[in-house]
Amino acid sequence: MSEDLPVLVYAGDQNLFSSLYPTLSQQLPREPMEWRRSYGRAPKMIHLESNFVQFKEELLPKEGNKALLTFPFLHIYWTECCDTEVYKTTVKDDITKWQNVLKAHSSVDWLIVVVESDAKKKNKTNILPRTSIVDKIRNDFCNKQSDRCVVLSDPLKDSSRSQESWNAFLTKLRTLLLMSFTKNLGKFEDDMRTLREKRTEPGWSFCEYFMVQEELAFVFEMLQQFEDALVQYDELDALFSQYVVNFGAGDGANWLTFFCQPVRSWNGLILRKPIDMEKRELIQNQEATLLDLRSYLFSRQCTLLIFLQRPWEVSQRALELLHNCVQELKLLEVSVPPGALDCWVFLSCLEVLQRIEGCCDRAQIDANVSHTVGLWSYATEKLKSLGYLCGLVSEKGPNSEDLNRTVDLLAGLGAERPETGTAKLKISKHFDLSHATIEMYTNIGRIRSAKLVGKDLAEFYMRKKGPQKAEVYLQGALKTYLAEGWALLVTHTRKQLAECQKQLGQIENYLQTSSLLAGDNHLTEEERKKFCQEILDFTNQQAENQGQKVILPMHSFAQLKTLHFDPPNAVVHVGGKLSIELTLLSQMPIPVQVDQVAIHVHFSIEKNSYRKTAEWLTKHKTSNGVITFPSEIAGLPLSRNNLPALELSEMYERSPSDNSLNTAGIICKNAHMLLRRQESSSSLDVPSGVTLEDGAHILKCNNLTLEPGDNKITFNIQGKEPGTYTLRQLCTSVGKVQFVLLHIYPIVQYDVYSQEPQLKVEPMTESLLAGIPQKVKFTVTTGHYTMKSGDTLQLSNADAMPILYHPESKAVIYSNTREKISESSLRIQSSEKITSISLPVAPAYHVIEFELEVMYLPSATGSATEKENTTNKENHRKNKEKQKQDCMATVDQKVTIDCPWSIYSTIIALTFCIPFNAKHSLLSAGKRKYVQVCVQNLSELCFQLSDYSLKNSAECPDLQLVPLNPASQQMVYSKQSIFFVWELKWTKELPLSLQCLFSVSFCPATSEEQSLTLKPFTYEFQVENFFTLYHVKTEIFPPLDAEYCKTGSLCSLEVSITRLVELSEVDRDEALTESDGYCTTKLMYEVVDNSSNWAVCGKSSGVISMPVAPRATHKVHMEVMPLFAGHLPFPDVRLFKYLPHHSAHSMQLDADSWIENDNLSVDKNVDEQADSSSIRSRGSLHSTASGEHKGLPMPRLQPFSPGQVFNSSTGMQILVIPSKDDHVLEVNVT
Repeated sequence: MSEDLPVLVYAGDQNLFSSLYPTLSQQLPREPMEWRRSYGRAPKMIHLESNFVQFKEELLPKEGNKALLTFPFLHIYWTECCDTEVYKTTVKDDITKWQNVLKAHSSVDWLIVVVESDAKKKNKTNILPRTSIVDKIRNDFCNKQSDRCVVLSDPLKDSSRSQESWNAFLTKLRTLLLMSFTKNLGKFEDDMRTLREKRTEPGWSFCEYFMVQEELAFVFEMLQQFEDALVQYDELDALFSQYVVNFGAGDGANWLTFFCQPVRSWNGLILRKPIDMEKRELIQNQEATLLDLRSYLFSRQCTLLIFLQRPWEVSQRALELLHNCVQELKLLEVSVPPGALDCWVFLSCLEVLQRIEGCCDRAQIDANVSHTVGLWSYATEKLKSLGYLCGLVSEKGPNSEDLNRTVDLLAGLGAERPETGTAKLKISKHFDLSHATIEMYTNIGRIRSAKLVGKDLAEFYMRKKGPQKAEVYLQGALKTYLAEGWALLVTHTRKQLAECQKQLGQIENYLQTSSLLAGDNHLTEEERKKFCQEILDFTNQQAENQGQKVILPMHSFAQLKTLHFDPPNAVVHVGGKLSIELTLLSQMPIPVQVDQVAIHVHFSIEKNSYRKTAEWLTKHKTSNGVITFPSEIAGLPLSRNNLPALELSEMYERSPSDNSLNTAGIICKNAHMLLRRQESSSSLDVPSGVTLEDGAHILKCNNLTLEPGDNKITFNIQGKEPGTYTLRQLCTSVGKVQFVLLHIYPIVQYDVYSQEPQLKVEPMTESLLAGIPQKVKFTVTTGHYTMKSGDTLQLSNADAMPILYHPESKAVIYSNTREKISESSLRIQSSEKITSISLPVAPAYHVIEFELEVMYLPSATGSATEKENTTNKENHRKNKEKQKQDCMATVDQKVTIDCPWSIYSTIIALTFCIPFNAKHSLLSAGKRKYVQVCVQNLSELCFQLSDYSLKNSAECPDLQLVPLNPASQQMVYSKQSIFFVWELKWTKELPLSLQCLFSVSFCPATSEEQSLTLKPFTYEFQVENFFTLYHVKTEIFPPLDAEYCKTGSLCSLEVSITRLVELSEVDRDEALTESDGYCTTKLMYEVVDNSSNWAVCGKSSGVISMPVAPRATHKVHMEVMPLFAGHLPFPDVRLFKYLPHHSAHSMQLDADSWIENDNLSVDKNVDEQADSSSIRSRGSLHSTASGEHKGLPMPRLQPFSPGQVFNSSTGMQILVIPSKDDHVLEVNVT
């Protein structure tokens, strides 16, 4: 409507304005204008519309008038004068009077419009040009504001010139109007802000300030800026709420007393009127109550929200308003008649819902039920309270007092809706509201809220004697609370359900609910005893009437906590005894006499499963025999108890400007896991059709008294048939009521087995050592066989392993649980082939254990034949010995045993380890020879060695072996070695090979028994080619005129090779040459330095022809250069036999030609010893032929056996001093 628009006053030619008004009012709001406001507020695009009012002096605002709605924002003077005379006589005076009135009222926003028409120009010939009139008006009235006078040309014509003129005029008009509006609105806001800042002064009135800020809201609404208008009402709402809160805290304002007057009207919100002028007048006159102010304020907010197309926010704000009003009335201590506030809330809910339905279609309402369902629920709750208050719920109906209270409540509804109010208080209305609310909550997924409303409705049905309808809602609510674990709500709902089931005569369900309540710790002790007594009374009645049994779940009556097996492994043989001890937690508050506690057992036999031994079964059972069952809260599902723990974290919110802390709190990260709905549990936690398994295997315990708390119940079992017994169900019988645990979980089983007799022989130590007594344990598991008198074990004797008998040997009998039963002496009888061990008398399923000593006597502990040559076979054997030198050799000894329970013999294999390893070596000192034997202890024991000896197997009288070790006993420790040395002395020529036998007696160092004679350790070996044939001596001489050798200077090396013995059989080989009784042999020498201390200059090797005669000597000279200073060891000198090639077409080369060559090409055997096959110094031997000898048959080198060549210079050193001009001194220390 035009009355709600900014006022624009027109003056001057009224007929002219009337002709232009339709076009002006239509064109003015067509184009938007950008409205820039102060205080940094964002600019907005607005369409300006105006209410054009004819100029009257009384319209101008008077001093102190702050009304914006009637304020003239712009004054326009209209004229179409074209005649100068008319202007001077009439128009000028009229404009002057108009402006004088404006100046008198301080109105500075004005505009003069001159309309030009071509028609008038043609009618009047003496008309001055248009600019003359305009210039005169501008000179007379617009000296400093020339833009305040505009020209509108031919406004009624449809031409481009006219349109351009209209556009310019409208732009100017919009600009001036917006400038005036902004200026006056800003001044109004400043005045309003000043008034608000005076709110702490005495005499300040909230109602006056309310009217001022509402004026600003009206202006924004007039400009269709509904958001800004809503902000004004929100600020008023917040300001009033803060004052109410402060009043409750003891800081009250005087003006609040006006709102503390008693409530006399409670007709609810009125939202049908855009502005409730009746309540506005009450506020303006400071006569409004708290409910009047809140109702008017919310009605204005609702109107603006509807304009903003936010109807769902209306419902949200309405719900907050209704709850806040209830609290504000309490804070202000306002007197409210009983039920009046419920009426106001109820009617307000319906009014808001009706207002929303009026502006939305049905599809929108159905899609946004989540926003309105709170109002439906609140209305239902208040209608329920009114029903209780007015006696509409009682069975007999309302009494006189209830009727009087109803009349009083209806009187407060006002004359507007007495009939409506009466109709809304009908009981059927409550049912409709409740069902509609439940349906809405269910559709939007708010199941908890739906169940809560249904629970209230069930309580209402119970009061109206409709238990069959109440049960459905109670069951639904209980199902939800159980699934989500709301313990207190479960308890309260179960109490209501128990009463409902009792009225319906549902005996079984009632007993089950009573048992759950009797064990519920959220009830008082008296209440629990009452429900427990209900169960006991029923059992007594049934015992007299011999009625049908009632089967109920056990968890409400008692809980199975633990189960303990004895023996702990829950394995027993046929005929054995087993006990099961249950720990049963009684939930009842008083002792209960139980007729029987029974366990239903399932028996099964799997194919071949009961050929398993007790030992195998024991390994697959729990060690302690105790099985713990998960505890659960009575009546709550187990899944709820296993929810994840709370995951809490700190939360801080800081200001974006200065990073200061605004708020701090705690948030739950996994709330979605903790609060999610679960629909998996049944409302009664009882599967339909509870049945007991029928079977022959039932364990029973009769006539017990279950005390509150833990109770121990023991079942004794004797194993009969072998198999697996699984505990399936637990049943407790109280009269005709049976409490059943349908599934015992985790799975509990015990095994009854039948076992074959067994014999096991195992060493008492980690390994059995040969040559010394070792203990062996015999274990006889009787199984189902009973040992009788005369039963024996028959062991076949072996010469290499005698069985040592001790009279004090004992046999111990154990039960299957390793409990010692008895002990008896062990009787052993030995013959030539058989050793008989008499077994003691023992019952079935027992174990007999005894220990015996055995000793392995190997026929030859070790033998070796040392052929001192360098064949491939010998080297391979040495490499294998080196790899195995740290491991004991093993020998398997088999024993055949005949057992009394079987016709078949048992073969037992015992592995013995030889504790020693021996090796020998030949040592030389010139012609003197020594034999060294190394004995290595490979075991973990320490041994005493004594009576060692070395003998020649051939018993040659010309040979004498002189021991060099002391004759006393010697200790050899674990993993250590001991050496024995003999010198060989002979008087006549000995054979080329000697067969030797080493022997040493041993016993464990810790052994206290010396009576037993142990077989000594022997080692047989062969020594060949042990005579010294050649003596090699090396000497190094410094340069002439020098006392010491120096680094970098050449020194003289002399090698002297001397033959010590005459021709022997060893020398008769291919290298031997005989001529006129004069024998010579070819030798090859080689000088090498593996330590790289010397550089050999010139020839480093060569072949010589050596006479085979005592004292024959050959000397070789060469030059060497020391590379380091210090005491340097001599270079090595190696000697080989030089054998020709076996080819028939081999070319016989002259020995001198070979000697002249520095680098010799020879054919070395691949099995040559390591120390002679890898020669790295200058002048070393090459295994491939050089280019000058390619195609020629290559000679062969054969090393001498150890002892045939004696090098007296081995280990000798010579002092080398550094040269004087060396800048870097290198010293070799060896």
